[in-house]
Amino acid sequence: MRSVELDERKLKILQAVVRNYLETGEPVGSRTISKYTDLNLSSATIRNEMADLEEMGYILQPHTSAGRIPSDLGYRVYVDHMMAEKDREVQEIKEMLLEKEEKMDQLLKQTAKLLANDTNYAAMVSAPVRGGNKVKFVQLSRVDENQLVAVVVAEGNLIRNNMIVVSQPIDDETLLKLNILLNTSLNGLTLGEINLGLITALKAQAGAHEDIVSEVLDAVAETIGEDEDLEIYTSGARNIFRYPELSDNQKAGEIISAFEEKKMLHSLVEETLTKEENTGIQVYIGEETPVNGMKDCSVVTATYDLGEGMRGTIGIIGPKRMDYEKVVDTMRSIMKQLDKMYEKR
Repeated sequence: MRSVELDERKLKILQAVVRNYLETGEPVGSRTISKYTDLNLSSATIRNEMADLEEMGYILQPHTSAGRIPSDLGYRVYVDHMMAEKDREVQEIKEMLLEKEEKMDQLLKQTAKLLANDTNYAAMVSAPVRGGNKVKFVQLSRVDENQLVAVVVAEGNLIRNNMIVVSQPIDDETLLKLNILLNTSLNGLTLGEINLGLITALKAQAGAHEDIVSEVLDAVAETIGEDEDLEIYTSGARNIFRYPELSDNQKAGEIISAFEEKKMLHSLVEETLTKEENTGIQVYIGEETPVNGMKDCSVVTATYDLGEGMRGTIGIIGPKRMDYEKVVDTMRSIMKQLDKMYEKR
């Protein structure tokens, strides 16, 4: 039987029938639907709509019950609409992230340049990284008879797509039940909260499809536990030559190298971000700095926090005789501006 376009009311009633049947395994009556939707319809109106849906082939009435269950056609409409909604949500998230990343990139470059110009020292700003990510939702979809795709969206709208090869085709009802199982079990959890007991229970509930659950869990772990490439923006490295004690070839070369080889700055960012209490300003003098090439310098860092677990580092590198008061005042001002500018984006 071919699918006929449903109006919004019939579609909502069909979706309510499918969701309720998936949750309970019992035929669904009009009274249940009246409590299950936001249509504010009487049971009599819902009965009429369900009769139409039955006539159109979207739901069936088992001979032993007054309730209805979804037909294959009903499942198909439910799955298609669910997939379209999830696809739209994922696409909207991707577009939003692209726009935000472009603006953030420009903002942090400007911040590094401003810090260097205001202080006459070298400056660095790391892009925000997320800690303690939580699962937002999981979307398991069919690509073809032999492949599924697992879309994992984490807090902060971090997205990962993983292809899963299946040995046997997965029908719509099984796919829906797996999606419900995964989302009710994983949504809102961090990687540390997905423990062995939860994994064992999930696999047991998935039964013959525990291998699919295993691959989804791997995708979740990669998404919320992955090491993101740390982007660091620098400016003003040549300011080092202003200070005689740092301007000889060897010392200046080490500092310039640390700025050009940005991986050497990672230890400074990690040192700052790993201190959970460190949301203020830290001062490293000489040997205290975690960057080998900067042992003749003073380094002042601060952690900025943009919410949703997103944190980054601002740093100023200069001689030990730097104007600490000016540097600290400038960094506090920049942190406030960064927070305000980010909120407006």
